[in-house]
Amino acid sequence: MMRNNHISYIEFKTNDLVKTKEFYAKTFGWEFKDYGSAYASFSESGVHGGFELSDKEVSNGALVVIYSKDLEYSEGKVVKNGGKITKEIFEFPGGRRFHFTDPTGNELGVWSDR
Repeated sequence: MMRNNHISYIEFKTNDLVKTKEFYAKTFGWEFKDYGSAYASFSESGVHGGFELSDKEVSNGALVVIYSKDLEYSEGKVVKNGGKITKEIFEFPGGRRFHFTDPTGNELGVWSDR
């Protein structure tokens, strides 16, 4: 059910759609549906969204944060699958978090309340 004034979709740019899909599938178990060769939507992420192929430099205007039950495990999966840690695990009121970039430059965070 869609709710008024709630985030319903997140869209990212990528310079390599195949590499991006492989990274998020292997790291977080996301699933994809292709819409031609330049766009893929994702699901099984907690929110719906997509990746659009672009020849422009990737930059992020918002930090999307993914929840994880096991922060250290997720951090290891990010690195194993080609991501780069940009901010090591740190504590904040309510939990802990780290930031990373995916193989094409999108920066995201992962947090846990444990």
